[in-house]
Amino acid sequence: MKWNNIRTKLIVFLLLPTLVCIMATMYISYSYTTESLRTRAVDENKNLLYQGYKNINSLIQEVSRLSLIAYSDSDFYRLLEAGYDDLTADISIYSSLNYISTSMPDISQVYLYGVKDGKATLVTQNTTPKRWQATAPYADSQNTGVSQVAVQSTHMSTAYGVTSPFPQFTSEPVFTMHRRIEKIPSSKVLGYLSVDVRLTALTDIVDQLYEQNQENVYLVDDSGTLVYSHDTAALGKPLNATWYNKQIAANDRDQGYFEEGGAVFIYQKIESPGLNWTLVKQIPVSYLFREAKEAAQINILLLVLLMIMIIALTILISFRITAPIKQLSRYMTQVQTGNLEIDIRPTGKDEIGVVTEHFRNMMDTINNLILREYRLELSNKTNELRALQAQINPHFLNNTLQIIGTLALELKVPQIYGLLSALAKMMRYSMYNDEKIVTIQNELDHVKAYIELQKERFENKFSFRYDMEESLLHALMPKMILQPIVENYFKHGFNLSRNDGFIEITAAKLESGRMEINIQNNGHSIPPARLEMLRKELQQPGSLDVATLKSSDSKRDAPGAGIGLGNVLARLRLVCGDDAALTVDNLETGGVIVRLEIEILVESERI
Repeated sequence: MKWNNIRTKLIVFLLLPTLVCIMATMYISYSYTTESLRTRAVDENKNLLYQGYKNINSLIQEVSRLSLIAYSDSDFYRLLEAGYDDLTADISIYSSLNYISTSMPDISQVYLYGVKDGKATLVTQNTTPKRWQATAPYADSQNTGVSQVAVQSTHMSTAYGVTSPFPQFTSEPVFTMHRRIEKIPSSKVLGYLSVDVRLTALTDIVDQLYEQNQENVYLVDDSGTLVYSHDTAALGKPLNATWYNKQIAANDRDQGYFEEGGAVFIYQKIESPGLNWTLVKQIPVSYLFREAKEAAQINILLLVLLMIMIIALTILISFRITAPIKQLSRYMTQVQTGNLEIDIRPTGKDEIGVVTEHFRNMMDTINNLILREYRLELSNKTNELRALQAQINPHFLNNTLQIIGTLALELKVPQIYGLLSALAKMMRYSMYNDEKIVTIQNELDHVKAYIELQKERFENKFSFRYDMEESLLHALMPKMILQPIVENYFKHGFNLSRNDGFIEITAAKLESGRMEINIQNNGHSIPPARLEMLRKELQQPGSLDVATLKSSDSKRDAPGAGIGLGNVLARLRLVCGDDAALTVDNLETGGVIVRLEIEILVESERI
């Protein structure tokens, strides 16, 4: 193979980087997988042990609740306190202890010693209760600690000193809750109650926390004695393990994990009245990382298969891709010489074929764009001509109105001149599209010109008045705001049957430093349903209106363009800020009032 041959280069530059990348990927993947497995296993087992802690704690709490019958059963408590020694008292005590014994299937026997009568009672499931005279309580039951409750770790059950044990009595592994019964509210001891719970109660819970034959679980009390272990022979014996003494016993944390001796240990401390246990789970590292090892073996197998496929594909690519690439290169050479009309034929459906197809589409697009540019340039020339004509027409009409007004003065018809002057003012005001922001004085002059025309139209059946503070006349506001609101009066509210109509515009400063403009009339009121709908529209003007106003300046300032109150408010907020407000209300005396509240702007730089 020659080095300059593309086939050789493809083999080298594809195989070597691919092999290096795959090996690096396998190493990183294995490292990440093992770390991820460790983290996931720790998190899952922390949650699992916490659930086990909750279940064990619930079991202890349930046994503790049952032992509280000494206080909740008033007859039982009274008999302990008085120390009655008759058949009725024995039956009552048997009944209470039997209730405790049968409340949970894992309770094997219940022992009671009464201090007052000096008698001991033992109730075992499926046997006859036994009551005898005892000089002292059973040694393990005599709880003299600070807490009334003490939980004895796993041990073999006993007959609590019965001189003649039950014939069917069988010793079995149990843990016992001892409760000292006191005379409330004093600390005088009335008796001692012991409840033996079979170890199976803990086994049913703990067996769900680990994979048997693979993992180990230990339940250790505060003295280091095993309450539960996968090795039943070690129950009730001290846990002689350095990892426990060094990592757990000397640690005050309620939950944690560590790795030692080729295993990961996760522990959860269980604290409840009368006990302080620790639940420990041991997971061998070899078992923990078994999935990672299996994945590594699969990756090696895949690597071999992948290398075979890469070699085959590299050879195939070297033969099948070279020809289409050279053909594409010839197409590009022709385009470079200026031939844009070449016939580019697709070479296949693979990546090179797709590139060739895209190249052909690109050339078609370039040709179409060149043609489109010529058409756009011609269209722009036409639009510029139309725009020039549209600009000339209003000026021509305005100049014509001035000539007609001058002629009216010469013919001594001042009323016609006044109307034409008012119309000319409105046209000039609307023609200056570059002025988007005007003073209130300019806006008021525009309204005055509009009112002059409406007075002639409606034969002076209404009056117009305004009252504005002098300092506000130079404040700034958007153009064409007041006139559309005034126009609504003549469109919707004007009453032709009345001769005392009026429209009034007032403006005043507010204490907040803003200003309020009121436009009110005595025309028709707005129907309640329409008023409510209008108020909802004004509470939050649509974003479409604001976007339209931002993108269509000519339409925004055109007179008679049908600008509604929603668009008026949107334009106010564009210029004066989002705190600009517009409200509409019906007047009690008839008519409508529109209130505008905006910030006082006197500098154009703030717009």
